[in-house]
Amino acid sequence: MAPPRSTATRRRLLRGIGTGIGSAALTGLAGCLGGAPRADGGSPGPDDGGGTGGATDTRPSGTGGPGVTIAAVDGAIDLPIEPEVEIVREAATAAHPPRLRTVLTNAGDERVRVGEGRAVHFEYVRDGSGALVLLPGGEEFPAEPDCWRLTDDVAVTEEYRTFEIDAGGSSGRPVDLYATPGEDACLPVGEYRFETTISIVSEDAEPQSSAEWGFTILLE
Repeated sequence: MAPPRSTATRRRLLRGIGTGIGSAALTGLAGCLGGAPRADGGSPGPDDGGGTGGATDTRPSGTGGPGVTIAAVDGAIDLPIEPEVEIVREAATAAHPPRLRTVLTNAGDERVRVGEGRAVHFEYVRDGSGALVLLPGGEEFPAEPDCWRLTDDVAVTEEYRTFEIDAGGSSGRPVDLYATPGEDACLPVGEYRFETTISIVSEDAEPQSSAEWGFTILLE
């Protein structure tokens, strides 16, 4: 199966993080690393990146802050694309922030081109309240040590990227969870909704059909 092929147009440098559409509620108290473990009922995935020592009866040692769960996911959209989201690393560690993974599957019988190439995978998308942002997984961003709150805005190029997905194929990317600059909490507890636009586009990146899709996470 051929990997997704990408193109990019209209490059210009902007200051700030791309915003998502939607609503959020219940921002709350801080959840920085280094505090007492919190009960969450879950455990980190294999990509946890830390905390492999002895575990407590709540959260494994080496982790801190609130745990992330998927509280709600939108249903199917009126496109041949089937979006999904999953938790990869449910708790922050000293080395890594919490991590999610988004997947787009082409359920149709023809190759499709989708855009915008970063936003469809929720890269640089904020929740509706602006308290949290999802950034490309595995990259380094200016964040407070052991806290995962950004110390400065992230410079993002304004361009409409697109890529192709073969019939029956899929595209998946990890995204890491950060608090935005100016938040009182490292990763504030509460419920947060992320939403983005998924578009089927032509070869010259003109949208042909679009749909909104999103999900809600719970930090506790």
